[in-house]
Amino acid sequence: MMDVSRRTIIVVLTAIVILAGFLRLYHFASIPPGLYPDEAMDGNSALEAARTAPFPSGMKAFYPENNGREGLYVNALAVVFKVSGAAPEPWIVRLPAAISGILTVLGIYFLAAELFGAEAGLFAAFLLATSFWHINFSRLGFRAIMAPLFLTWALYFLLKGFKKLESGAPFSRAASFYLAGGVLWAAGFYTYIAYRVSPALIALVFAFYWFAARRGGWQRSYLRSSALFTAASAVVAAPLAYYFFTHPGTFSERTSELSVFHSATPLQDLARNTWKTLAMFNLQGDGNLRHNVMGRPELFWPVGILFLVGIAIGLRSLGGATKHPGHTRGADAKRRDPARSPFSFVLLFAWFLLAMLPVVISNQQLPHALRSILMIPCVIMFAAVGGRAVYGWLGSAVSARWLRLATLCFLALLTFEAYNTYFVLWAKNPILPDVFNADYVSLGRELNALPASTPKYVVVEAPGFRSRGIPVPAQTVMYITDTFSADAQAAKNIHYVLPTDEASIPAGASVFYVRAPGSDQIVAALPPTKAAPAP
Repeated sequence: MMDVSRRTIIVVLTAIVILAGFLRLYHFASIPPGLYPDEAMDGNSALEAARTAPFPSGMKAFYPENNGREGLYVNALAVVFKVSGAAPEPWIVRLPAAISGILTVLGIYFLAAELFGAEAGLFAAFLLATSFWHINFSRLGFRAIMAPLFLTWALYFLLKGFKKLESGAPFSRAASFYLAGGVLWAAGFYTYIAYRVSPALIALVFAFYWFAARRGGWQRSYLRSSALFTAASAVVAAPLAYYFFTHPGTFSERTSELSVFHSATPLQDLARNTWKTLAMFNLQGDGNLRHNVMGRPELFWPVGILFLVGIAIGLRSLGGATKHPGHTRGADAKRRDPARSPFSFVLLFAWFLLAMLPVVISNQQLPHALRSILMIPCVIMFAAVGGRAVYGWLGSAVSARWLRLATLCFLALLTFEAYNTYFVLWAKNPILPDVFNADYVSLGRELNALPASTPKYVVVEAPGFRSRGIPVPAQTVMYITDTFSADAQAAKNIHYVLPTDEASIPAGASVFYVRAPGSDQIVAALPPTKAAPAP
Protein backbone atom coordinates (compact mmCIF):
# COMPACT_ATOMS: atom_id res chain seq x y z
CA MET A 1 0.00 0.00 0.00
CA MET A 2 1.46 3.34 -1.02
CA ASP A 3 2.38 6.05 1.47
CA VAL A 4 0.53 9.32 1.01
CA SER A 5 2.44 12.49 1.78
CA ARG A 6 0.83 15.40 3.57
CA ARG A 7 1.20 17.60 0.50
CA THR A 8 -0.45 14.97 -1.71
CA ILE A 9 -3.33 14.68 0.75
CA ILE A 10 -3.90 18.44 0.71
CA VAL A 11 -3.80 18.65 -3.09
CA VAL A 12 -6.03 15.63 -3.67
CA LEU A 13 -8.50 16.57 -0.95
CA THR A 14 -8.75 20.12 -2.29
CA ALA A 15 -9.51 18.75 -5.75
CA ILE A 16 -12.17 16.44 -4.31
CA VAL A 17 -13.85 19.28 -2.42
CA ILE A 18 -13.82 21.41 -5.58
CA LEU A 19 -15.42 18.53 -7.48
CA ALA A 20 -18.02 18.16 -4.72
CA GLY A 21 -18.75 21.87 -4.92
CA PHE A 22 -19.13 21.74 -8.69
CA LEU A 23 -21.56 18.81 -8.60
CA ARG A 24 -23.61 20.50 -5.87
CA LEU A 25 -23.63 24.06 -7.25
CA TYR A 26 -23.57 23.74 -11.06
CA HIS A 27 -26.82 25.17 -12.50
CA PHE A 28 -27.92 25.55 -8.90
CA ALA A 29 -30.57 28.17 -9.66
CA SER A 30 -32.35 26.02 -12.24
CA ILE A 31 -31.87 22.37 -11.24
CA PRO A 32 -34.05 21.00 -9.87
CA PRO A 33 -36.85 23.12 -11.32
CA GLY A 34 -39.70 24.40 -9.18
CA LEU A 35 -39.90 24.19 -5.41
CA TYR A 36 -41.50 21.37 -3.46
CA PRO A 37 -43.97 22.64 -0.80
CA ASP A 38 -41.97 21.10 2.06
CA GLU A 39 -38.96 23.12 0.93
CA ALA A 40 -41.11 26.24 0.61
CA MET A 41 -42.44 25.72 4.15
CA ASP A 42 -38.88 26.00 5.46
CA GLY A 43 -38.34 29.12 3.38
CA ASN A 44 -41.48 30.77 4.72
CA SER A 45 -40.63 29.91 8.32
CA ALA A 46 -37.12 31.28 7.78
CA LEU A 47 -38.38 34.55 6.31
CA GLU A 48 -40.74 34.98 9.25
CA ALA A 49 -37.93 34.27 11.72
CA ALA A 50 -35.55 36.67 9.97
CA ARG A 51 -38.09 39.49 10.15
CA THR A 52 -39.07 39.00 13.77
CA ALA A 53 -37.54 41.80 15.84
CA PRO A 54 -35.23 41.75 17.57
CA PHE A 55 -33.27 39.22 15.54
CA PRO A 56 -32.81 36.31 16.30
CA SER A 57 -35.76 36.14 18.69
CA GLY A 58 -37.93 34.63 15.94
CA MET A 59 -35.78 31.52 15.66
CA LYS A 60 -37.13 28.35 17.23
CA ALA A 61 -35.64 25.09 18.41
CA PHE A 62 -38.54 23.26 16.78
CA TYR A 63 -41.10 24.41 14.22
CA PRO A 64 -44.33 22.46 14.83
CA GLU A 65 -45.97 23.12 11.46
CA ASN A 66 -45.93 20.57 8.63
CA ASN A 67 -45.46 17.47 10.81
CA GLY A 68 -42.89 19.27 12.96
CA ARG A 69 -39.37 20.24 11.95
CA GLU A 70 -36.19 20.45 13.97
CA GLY A 71 -35.07 24.05 13.74
CA LEU A 72 -31.44 24.21 12.59
CA TYR A 73 -32.06 24.23 8.84
CA VAL A 74 -34.75 26.90 9.08
CA ASN A 75 -32.59 28.99 11.41
CA ALA A 76 -29.57 28.75 9.12
CA LEU A 77 -31.79 29.86 6.27
CA ALA A 78 -33.09 32.75 8.37
CA VAL A 79 -29.51 33.94 8.83
CA VAL A 80 -29.00 33.78 5.05
CA PHE A 81 -32.07 35.95 4.50
CA LYS A 82 -31.12 38.37 7.27
CA VAL A 83 -27.54 38.84 6.14
CA SER A 84 -28.16 38.92 2.40
CA GLY A 85 -31.54 40.62 2.27
CA ALA A 86 -32.24 38.40 -0.72
CA ALA A 87 -35.68 38.05 -2.28
CA PRO A 88 -37.26 34.61 -1.90
CA GLU A 89 -36.05 32.38 -4.72
CA PRO A 90 -36.03 28.56 -4.82
CA TRP A 91 -32.25 28.28 -4.87
CA ILE A 92 -31.86 30.24 -1.64
CA VAL A 93 -33.91 27.64 0.25
CA ARG A 94 -31.48 25.01 -1.00
CA LEU A 95 -28.25 26.88 -0.24
CA PRO A 96 -27.72 25.53 3.31
CA ALA A 97 -28.15 22.01 1.93
CA ALA A 98 -25.43 22.52 -0.68
CA ILE A 99 -23.02 23.92 1.91
CA SER A 100 -23.83 21.03 4.26
CA GLY A 101 -23.17 18.52 1.50
CA ILE A 102 -19.77 19.99 0.65
CA LEU A 103 -18.73 20.11 4.31
CA THR A 104 -19.77 16.47 4.74
CA VAL A 105 -17.42 15.48 1.92
CA LEU A 106 -14.60 17.18 3.80
CA GLY A 107 -15.69 15.63 7.10
CA ILE A 108 -15.83 12.09 5.78
CA TYR A 109 -12.19 12.34 4.75
CA PHE A 110 -11.13 13.18 8.30
CA LEU A 111 -13.33 10.53 9.89
CA ALA A 112 -12.44 7.76 7.44
CA ALA A 113 -8.75 8.65 7.66
CA GLU A 114 -8.97 8.45 11.45
CA LEU A 115 -10.59 5.03 11.24
CA PHE A 116 -8.89 3.43 8.21
CA GLY A 117 -6.00 5.61 7.07
CA ALA A 118 -5.48 8.50 4.66
CA GLU A 119 -5.95 6.47 1.48
CA ALA A 120 -9.37 5.22 2.58
CA GLY A 121 -10.20 8.75 3.71
CA LEU A 122 -9.44 10.25 0.31
CA PHE A 123 -11.36 7.53 -1.50
CA ALA A 124 -14.33 7.93 0.85
CA ALA A 125 -14.38 11.68 0.18
CA PHE A 126 -14.28 11.04 -3.57
CA LEU A 127 -17.05 8.45 -3.42
CA LEU A 128 -19.24 10.80 -1.42
CA ALA A 129 -18.48 13.71 -3.73
CA THR A 130 -19.66 11.66 -6.73
CA SER A 131 -22.59 9.87 -5.07
CA PHE A 132 -25.90 10.69 -6.74
CA TRP A 133 -27.64 9.83 -3.47
CA HIS A 134 -25.72 12.56 -1.67
CA ILE A 135 -25.55 15.04 -4.56
CA ASN A 136 -29.32 14.99 -4.95
CA PHE A 137 -30.11 15.77 -1.32
CA SER A 138 -27.34 18.37 -1.26
CA ARG A 139 -29.35 20.30 -3.86
CA LEU A 140 -32.74 20.09 -2.13
CA GLY A 141 -34.02 22.22 0.74
CA PHE A 142 -34.60 19.27 3.08
CA ARG A 143 -33.20 19.54 6.59
CA ALA A 144 -32.18 15.87 6.63
CA ILE A 145 -28.94 16.58 4.72
CA MET A 146 -27.53 18.17 7.89
CA ALA A 147 -27.81 14.95 9.93
CA PRO A 148 -24.85 13.09 8.33
CA LEU A 149 -22.83 16.31 8.43
CA PHE A 150 -23.03 16.73 12.20
CA LEU A 151 -22.67 13.05 13.06
CA THR A 152 -19.61 12.69 10.83
CA TRP A 153 -17.79 15.67 12.31
CA ALA A 154 -18.87 14.89 15.89
CA LEU A 155 -17.48 11.36 15.67
CA TYR A 156 -14.26 12.62 14.14
CA PHE A 157 -13.60 15.09 16.96
CA LEU A 158 -14.58 12.56 19.62
CA LEU A 159 -12.31 9.85 18.21
CA LYS A 160 -9.50 12.32 17.65
CA GLY A 161 -9.70 13.41 21.27
CA PHE A 162 -9.64 9.86 22.59
CA LYS A 163 -6.75 8.88 20.36
CA LYS A 164 -4.74 11.85 21.58
CA LEU A 165 -5.26 10.73 25.15
CA GLU A 166 -4.48 7.14 24.20
CA SER A 167 -1.19 8.23 22.63
CA GLY A 168 -0.11 9.90 25.87
CA ALA A 169 -1.16 13.51 25.28
CA PRO A 170 -2.35 15.47 28.34
CA PHE A 171 -6.02 16.38 28.71
CA SER A 172 -5.29 20.04 27.88
CA ARG A 173 -4.20 19.09 24.36
CA ALA A 174 -7.35 17.06 23.73
CA ALA A 175 -9.93 19.31 25.40
CA SER A 176 -10.74 21.32 22.27
CA PHE A 177 -11.68 18.13 20.41
CA TYR A 178 -14.17 17.12 23.10
CA LEU A 179 -15.64 20.60 23.21
CA ALA A 180 -16.09 20.69 19.42
CA GLY A 181 -17.39 17.14 19.36
CA GLY A 182 -19.97 17.78 22.06
CA VAL A 183 -21.23 20.97 20.43
CA LEU A 184 -21.51 19.40 16.98
CA TRP A 185 -23.11 16.21 18.23
CA ALA A 186 -25.80 18.09 20.14
CA ALA A 187 -26.39 20.44 17.21
CA GLY A 188 -27.27 17.39 15.13
CA PHE A 189 -30.44 16.85 17.17
CA TYR A 190 -31.76 20.05 15.56
CA THR A 191 -31.52 18.49 12.08
CA TYR A 192 -33.64 15.40 11.47
CA ILE A 193 -35.63 12.87 13.49
CA ALA A 194 -33.44 9.91 12.42
CA TYR A 195 -30.51 11.53 14.25
CA ARG A 196 -32.04 10.41 17.53
CA VAL A 197 -30.38 7.02 17.14
CA SER A 198 -26.95 8.66 17.52
CA PRO A 199 -26.70 8.47 21.36
CA ALA A 200 -26.25 4.71 21.10
CA LEU A 201 -23.34 5.22 18.70
CA ILE A 202 -21.72 7.84 20.93
CA ALA A 203 -22.23 5.55 23.95
CA LEU A 204 -20.43 2.77 22.09
CA VAL A 205 -17.38 5.00 21.57
CA PHE A 206 -17.35 6.02 25.22
CA ALA A 207 -17.72 2.41 26.40
CA PHE A 208 -14.89 1.18 24.22
CA TYR A 209 -12.48 3.89 25.34
CA TRP A 210 -13.40 3.41 28.99
CA PHE A 211 -11.87 -0.06 28.82
CA ALA A 212 -8.95 1.32 26.84
CA ALA A 213 -8.42 3.98 29.52
CA ARG A 214 -8.44 1.40 32.29
CA ARG A 215 -5.85 -0.71 30.49
CA GLY A 216 -3.72 2.29 29.65
CA GLY A 217 -4.01 4.04 33.00
CA TRP A 218 -5.56 7.29 31.77
CA GLN A 219 -8.94 7.04 33.55
CA ARG A 220 -8.62 10.54 34.99
CA SER A 221 -8.21 12.11 31.55
CA TYR A 222 -11.05 9.96 30.27
CA LEU A 223 -13.42 11.21 32.97
CA ARG A 224 -12.47 14.84 32.44
CA SER A 225 -12.92 14.59 28.69
CA SER A 226 -16.23 12.77 29.06
CA ALA A 227 -17.49 15.46 31.41
CA LEU A 228 -16.48 18.20 28.97
CA PHE A 229 -18.17 16.48 26.03
CA THR A 230 -21.32 15.87 28.06
CA ALA A 231 -21.48 19.42 29.39
CA ALA A 232 -21.04 20.96 25.94
CA SER A 233 -23.72 18.66 24.53
CA ALA A 234 -26.15 19.43 27.33
CA VAL A 235 -25.82 23.19 26.90
CA VAL A 236 -26.41 23.04 23.14
CA ALA A 237 -29.27 20.53 23.33
CA ALA A 238 -31.06 22.25 26.24
CA PRO A 239 -33.44 24.45 24.18
CA LEU A 240 -34.70 21.51 22.14
CA ALA A 241 -34.96 19.29 25.21
CA TYR A 242 -36.97 21.99 26.96
CA TYR A 243 -39.29 22.29 23.97
CA PHE A 244 -39.99 18.56 23.95
CA PHE A 245 -40.44 18.58 27.72
CA THR A 246 -43.08 21.30 27.45
CA HIS A 247 -44.62 19.84 24.26
CA PRO A 248 -44.27 16.08 24.79
CA GLY A 249 -46.60 15.10 21.98
CA THR A 250 -44.31 16.61 19.33
CA PHE A 251 -41.42 14.31 20.23
CA SER A 252 -42.92 11.07 18.92
CA GLU A 253 -45.96 12.15 16.91
CA ARG A 254 -44.42 11.69 13.46
CA THR A 255 -42.69 8.43 14.40
CA SER A 256 -45.92 7.00 15.76
CA GLU A 257 -47.82 7.89 12.60
CA LEU A 258 -45.46 5.83 10.43
CA SER A 259 -44.62 3.03 12.85
CA VAL A 260 -44.61 -0.54 11.57
CA PHE A 261 -45.98 -1.62 14.93
CA HIS A 262 -49.34 -0.11 14.06
CA SER A 263 -49.61 -2.68 11.29
CA ALA A 264 -51.71 -5.84 11.57
CA THR A 265 -48.57 -7.88 10.77
CA PRO A 266 -45.68 -5.96 12.36
CA LEU A 267 -43.06 -8.73 12.28
CA GLN A 268 -43.78 -9.56 8.68
CA ASP A 269 -43.63 -5.90 7.73
CA LEU A 270 -40.41 -5.43 9.67
CA ALA A 271 -38.76 -8.30 7.82
CA ARG A 272 -39.97 -6.99 4.47
CA ASN A 273 -38.80 -3.45 5.27
CA THR A 274 -35.38 -4.73 6.32
CA TRP A 275 -34.97 -6.60 3.06
CA LYS A 276 -36.06 -3.62 0.97
CA THR A 277 -33.64 -1.35 2.80
CA LEU A 278 -30.72 -3.75 2.41
CA ALA A 279 -31.57 -4.27 -1.26
CA MET A 280 -31.64 -0.53 -1.99
CA PHE A 281 -27.86 -0.31 -2.31
CA ASN A 282 -27.39 -2.80 -5.14
CA LEU A 283 -30.77 -4.04 -6.38
CA GLN A 284 -33.81 -1.75 -6.10
CA GLY A 285 -33.61 1.82 -4.87
CA ASP A 286 -36.13 4.50 -3.98
CA GLY A 287 -38.85 4.80 -6.61
CA ASN A 288 -39.64 8.45 -5.89
CA LEU A 289 -38.15 10.69 -8.58
CA ARG A 290 -37.61 13.44 -6.01
CA HIS A 291 -35.18 11.15 -4.22
CA ASN A 292 -33.65 9.03 -6.94
CA VAL A 293 -33.53 8.05 -10.58
CA MET A 294 -36.69 6.06 -10.09
CA GLY A 295 -35.91 2.58 -8.78
CA ARG A 296 -32.18 2.71 -9.49
CA PRO A 297 -29.90 1.26 -6.77
CA GLU A 298 -28.56 3.96 -4.48
CA LEU A 299 -24.98 2.98 -5.35
CA PHE A 300 -23.49 2.92 -8.85
CA TRP A 301 -22.81 -0.77 -9.44
CA PRO A 302 -18.98 -0.70 -9.14
CA VAL A 303 -19.33 1.23 -5.89
CA GLY A 304 -21.99 -1.25 -4.79
CA ILE A 305 -19.51 -4.10 -5.32
CA LEU A 306 -16.85 -2.26 -3.31
CA PHE A 307 -19.44 -1.75 -0.57
CA LEU A 308 -19.98 -5.52 -0.39
CA VAL A 309 -16.22 -6.11 -0.37
CA GLY A 310 -15.91 -3.65 2.51
CA ILE A 311 -18.67 -5.45 4.42
CA ALA A 312 -16.87 -8.77 3.91
CA ILE A 313 -13.56 -7.29 5.10
CA GLY A 314 -15.29 -5.86 8.14
CA LEU A 315 -16.88 -9.20 9.05
CA ARG A 316 -13.55 -10.94 8.60
CA SER A 317 -11.83 -8.35 10.78
CA LEU A 318 -14.37 -8.84 13.54
CA GLY A 319 -14.18 -12.59 13.29
CA GLY A 320 -10.39 -12.64 13.44
CA ALA A 321 -9.87 -9.96 16.06
CA THR A 322 -7.50 -11.06 18.80
CA LYS A 323 -7.11 -7.84 20.74
CA HIS A 324 -8.57 -4.38 21.08
CA PRO A 325 -6.79 -1.33 19.67
CA GLY A 326 -6.96 0.21 23.12
CA HIS A 327 -4.42 -2.27 24.50
CA THR A 328 -1.53 0.02 23.68
CA ARG A 329 -0.57 3.50 24.71
CA GLY A 330 2.02 6.04 23.68
CA ALA A 331 4.26 5.29 20.70
CA ASP A 332 2.81 1.83 20.10
CA ALA A 333 -0.69 3.33 19.79
CA LYS A 334 0.58 5.82 17.22
CA ARG A 335 2.11 3.06 15.08
CA ARG A 336 -1.04 0.92 15.02
CA ASP A 337 -2.60 0.52 11.56
CA PRO A 338 -6.10 1.99 11.84
CA ALA A 339 -7.35 -0.23 9.03
CA ARG A 340 -6.64 -3.28 11.20
CA SER A 341 -8.58 -2.00 14.18
CA PRO A 342 -11.61 -4.19 14.86
CA PHE A 343 -13.25 -1.29 16.66
CA SER A 344 -13.30 0.76 13.46
CA PHE A 345 -15.52 -1.91 11.93
CA VAL A 346 -17.58 -2.29 15.10
CA LEU A 347 -18.31 1.43 14.83
CA LEU A 348 -19.26 1.19 11.16
CA PHE A 349 -21.53 -1.82 11.61
CA ALA A 350 -23.20 -0.20 14.62
CA TRP A 351 -23.71 3.01 12.64
CA PHE A 352 -25.17 1.05 9.73
CA LEU A 353 -27.63 -0.87 11.89
CA LEU A 354 -28.65 2.09 14.04
CA ALA A 355 -29.21 4.37 11.04
CA MET A 356 -31.27 1.62 9.39
CA LEU A 357 -33.57 1.36 12.41
CA PRO A 358 -35.70 4.50 11.74
CA VAL A 359 -36.18 3.29 8.17
CA VAL A 360 -37.28 -0.28 8.78
CA ILE A 361 -39.69 0.54 11.61
CA SER A 362 -41.59 2.91 9.31
CA ASN A 363 -44.23 1.70 6.91
CA GLN A 364 -44.20 4.29 4.16
CA GLN A 365 -42.75 4.18 0.65
CA LEU A 366 -39.82 1.81 1.16
CA PRO A 367 -37.04 1.82 0.18
CA HIS A 368 -36.73 5.45 1.25
CA ALA A 369 -33.52 7.28 0.31
CA LEU A 370 -34.34 10.37 2.37
CA ARG A 371 -35.19 8.56 5.57
CA SER A 372 -32.02 6.49 5.08
CA ILE A 373 -29.79 9.54 4.74
CA LEU A 374 -27.92 8.95 8.00
CA MET A 375 -26.61 5.69 6.50
CA ILE A 376 -24.74 7.46 3.69
CA PRO A 377 -21.39 8.08 5.47
CA CYS A 378 -21.01 4.54 6.83
CA VAL A 379 -22.05 2.98 3.50
CA ILE A 380 -19.50 5.13 1.68
CA MET A 381 -16.78 4.25 4.21
CA PHE A 382 -17.46 0.53 3.73
CA ALA A 383 -17.05 1.07 -0.02
CA ALA A 384 -13.84 3.02 0.57
CA VAL A 385 -12.44 0.17 2.66
CA GLY A 386 -13.37 -2.21 -0.14
CA GLY A 387 -11.68 0.04 -2.70
CA ARG A 388 -8.53 0.29 -0.61
CA ALA A 389 -8.37 -3.48 -0.37
CA VAL A 390 -8.96 -4.04 -4.09
CA TYR A 391 -6.24 -1.52 -4.90
CA GLY A 392 -3.85 -3.44 -2.65
CA TRP A 393 -4.75 -6.78 -4.23
CA LEU A 394 -4.26 -5.39 -7.73
CA GLY A 395 -0.96 -3.87 -6.70
CA SER A 396 0.51 -7.32 -6.24
CA ALA A 397 -0.63 -8.46 -9.68
CA VAL A 398 -0.38 -5.37 -11.90
CA SER A 399 2.54 -3.03 -12.55
CA ALA A 400 2.43 0.31 -10.79
CA ARG A 401 2.10 2.17 -14.11
CA TRP A 402 -0.94 0.21 -15.26
CA LEU A 403 -2.48 0.33 -11.81
CA ARG A 404 -2.25 4.13 -11.74
CA LEU A 405 -3.75 4.34 -15.22
CA ALA A 406 -6.59 1.98 -14.28
CA THR A 407 -7.22 3.97 -11.11
CA LEU A 408 -7.44 7.26 -13.00
CA CYS A 409 -9.83 5.69 -15.52
CA PHE A 410 -12.00 4.36 -12.70
CA LEU A 411 -12.12 7.74 -10.97
CA ALA A 412 -12.94 9.41 -14.29
CA LEU A 413 -15.76 6.89 -14.83
CA LEU A 414 -17.27 7.68 -11.42
CA THR A 415 -17.04 11.42 -12.10
CA PHE A 416 -18.68 11.09 -15.51
CA GLU A 417 -21.36 8.80 -14.13
CA ALA A 418 -22.20 11.28 -11.37
CA TYR A 419 -22.49 14.18 -13.82
CA ASN A 420 -24.43 12.22 -16.42
CA THR A 421 -26.83 10.63 -13.95
CA TYR A 422 -27.72 13.87 -12.21
CA PHE A 423 -27.53 16.54 -14.92
CA VAL A 424 -28.65 14.44 -17.90
CA LEU A 425 -30.57 11.32 -16.91
CA TRP A 426 -32.32 12.82 -13.86
CA ALA A 427 -32.44 16.57 -14.50
CA LYS A 428 -33.76 16.20 -18.05
CA ASN A 429 -36.56 13.82 -17.12
CA PRO A 430 -39.66 15.47 -18.64
CA ILE A 431 -41.79 14.91 -15.54
CA LEU A 432 -39.26 16.42 -13.13
CA PRO A 433 -40.91 19.89 -13.20
CA ASP A 434 -44.15 18.28 -12.05
CA VAL A 435 -42.33 16.41 -9.30
CA PHE A 436 -41.09 19.71 -7.87
CA ASN A 437 -44.31 21.62 -8.49
CA ALA A 438 -42.80 23.99 -11.02
CA ASP A 439 -46.31 25.14 -11.91
CA TYR A 440 -46.73 26.44 -8.38
CA VAL A 441 -43.63 28.57 -8.88
CA SER A 442 -44.97 29.81 -12.20
CA LEU A 443 -48.23 30.73 -10.51
CA GLY A 444 -46.34 32.66 -7.86
CA ARG A 445 -44.44 34.62 -10.49
CA GLU A 446 -47.68 35.34 -12.34
CA LEU A 447 -49.17 36.74 -9.14
CA ASN A 448 -46.07 38.87 -8.58
CA ALA A 449 -46.53 40.42 -12.02
CA LEU A 450 -50.01 41.71 -11.19
CA PRO A 451 -50.45 45.07 -9.47
CA ALA A 452 -51.22 45.15 -5.75
CA SER A 453 -54.49 46.91 -6.53
CA THR A 454 -55.84 43.77 -8.22
CA PRO A 455 -57.64 41.43 -5.81
CA LYS A 456 -56.08 38.00 -6.27
CA TYR A 457 -57.67 34.85 -4.83
CA VAL A 458 -55.83 31.53 -4.76
CA VAL A 459 -58.15 28.57 -4.30
CA VAL A 460 -56.13 25.74 -2.74
CA GLU A 461 -57.68 22.51 -3.95
CA ALA A 462 -54.59 20.38 -3.29
CA PRO A 463 -54.93 18.39 -0.07
CA GLY A 464 -52.33 18.25 2.65
CA PHE A 465 -51.54 19.11 6.24
CA ARG A 466 -52.78 22.55 7.04
CA SER A 467 -50.59 25.43 8.09
CA ARG A 468 -52.60 28.30 9.53
CA GLY A 469 -55.73 26.92 7.96
CA ILE A 470 -54.37 26.46 4.42
CA PRO A 471 -53.04 23.17 2.97
CA VAL A 472 -49.25 22.98 2.72
CA PRO A 473 -49.15 22.81 -1.12
CA ALA A 474 -49.90 26.55 -1.08
CA GLN A 475 -46.56 27.16 0.64
CA THR A 476 -44.72 27.29 -2.69
CA VAL A 477 -46.94 30.09 -3.96
CA MET A 478 -46.68 31.88 -0.62
CA TYR A 479 -42.90 31.70 -0.71
CA ILE A 480 -42.51 32.97 -4.27
CA THR A 481 -44.95 35.83 -3.60
CA ASP A 482 -43.59 36.39 -0.07
CA THR A 483 -47.11 36.22 1.39
CA PHE A 484 -46.78 33.75 4.24
CA SER A 485 -47.96 36.24 6.84
CA ALA A 486 -51.43 37.76 7.01
CA ASP A 487 -49.95 41.27 6.79
CA ALA A 488 -48.06 40.43 3.59
CA GLN A 489 -51.18 38.90 2.07
CA ALA A 490 -53.15 42.03 2.83
CA ALA A 491 -50.41 44.32 1.47
CA LYS A 492 -50.20 42.42 -1.82
CA ASN A 493 -53.93 41.79 -2.03
CA ILE A 494 -53.44 38.01 -2.28
CA HIS A 495 -55.96 35.81 -0.51
CA TYR A 496 -55.73 32.04 0.04
CA VAL A 497 -59.05 30.25 0.34
CA LEU A 498 -60.38 26.72 0.47
CA PRO A 499 -62.75 25.36 -2.19
CA THR A 500 -65.59 25.61 0.32
CA ASP A 501 -65.08 29.39 0.42
CA GLU A 502 -64.86 29.90 -3.34
CA ALA A 503 -68.42 31.22 -3.52
CA SER A 504 -67.46 34.14 -1.30
CA ILE A 505 -64.84 35.47 -3.74
CA PRO A 506 -65.95 38.97 -4.78
CA ALA A 507 -66.90 39.81 -8.34
CA GLY A 508 -64.05 41.22 -10.40
CA ALA A 509 -61.31 39.38 -8.53
CA SER A 510 -58.70 37.34 -10.37
CA VAL A 511 -58.98 33.70 -9.33
CA PHE A 512 -56.21 31.11 -9.47
CA TYR A 513 -56.07 27.45 -8.47
CA VAL A 514 -53.54 25.22 -6.77
CA ARG A 515 -54.72 21.89 -8.09
CA ALA A 516 -54.70 18.48 -6.40
CA PRO A 517 -51.77 16.10 -6.96
CA GLY A 518 -51.98 13.93 -10.02
CA SER A 519 -49.99 11.03 -8.60
CA ASP A 520 -49.34 9.70 -5.13
CA GLN A 521 -45.87 8.57 -6.15
CA ILE A 522 -44.72 11.69 -7.95
CA VAL A 523 -46.84 14.20 -6.06
CA ALA A 524 -47.12 16.30 -9.22
CA ALA A 525 -49.54 19.18 -9.43
CA LEU A 526 -51.77 19.79 -12.38
CA PRO A 527 -51.13 23.18 -14.03
CA PRO A 528 -53.02 25.92 -12.19
CA THR A 529 -55.59 27.64 -14.33
CA LYS A 530 -56.74 31.23 -14.20
CA ALA A 531 -60.46 31.78 -14.13
CA ALA A 532 -62.00 34.55 -16.14
CA PRO A 533 -62.99 37.53 -13.99
CA ALA A 534 -66.59 37.51 -12.98
CA PRO A 535 -68.74 40.07 -14.78
